Amino acid sequence: MKKLLFAVFAHPDDEAFGPSGTLVLETRSGTELHLITLTNGAAGINSESHIELGTVRLAEWQAAAELIGATATHHLGYDDGCLCNTTLIDAQQRIARIVRDIASQHGGEYEVEFMTIDDNGITGHIDHTVASRAATHAYYTLKSEGLALSRIRYACVSRDMFPTHNIDWIYMPAGRSLSEINETVDARAALDTVRDIIRCHHSQRGDGEAHLAAHGDQVAVNHFIIRT
Repeated sequence: MKKLLFAVFAHPDDEAFGPSGTLVLETRSGTELHLITLTNGAAGINSESHIELGTVRLAEWQAAAELIGATATHHLGYDDGCLCNTTLIDAQQRIARIVRDIASQHGGEYEVEFMTIDDNGITGHIDHTVASRAATHAYYTLKSEGLALSRIRYACVSRDMFPTHNIDWIYMPAGRSLSEINETVDARAALDTVRDIIRCHHSQRGDGEAHLAAHGDQVAVNHFIIRT
């Protein structure tokens, strides 16, 4: 039976800096991966003064998706930094429609899994929270319709990595305790690929290189909260 994985994030680099190791392992095992980003990341770092940063970042995302092994990518076109209740309602409907359309092409011989970011936003970014909640709503809507959905996995960070909350930018909660984490995936066998995926996002290389330097091979160790 074919496994369809829909990974929903707010910005083009969220899955790269987050659970890219797990996504690589999934596609290498035969999972059909669909990456969904709500925005083009146009409000991100623009140290090279690109006139159309969003276009640049989507091209970087496509390059990263190819390394991950994604079957398809879906950009929903919302404004970076402006996600809210209104966009959440629209996004959850559009995500559900994407899943229905793709599932219908598989003739019933499939199972569906979702992946998104921890609904605490990890960094506190409201866009992250909106993406997570839109994915969650779509998941439970489709499940109530009878689609073969198995689980939704929320990529989170451990308290070992982020032991306390942080207020350097906007409020960022501490990492999740071991009692809250349901699954840990060690993808260090794909570490070189994970590094390359992160570096695809060249426009955001300051954040990317800081992430790699701070966490070493742990960038390929991913933690999840799981709901069914």
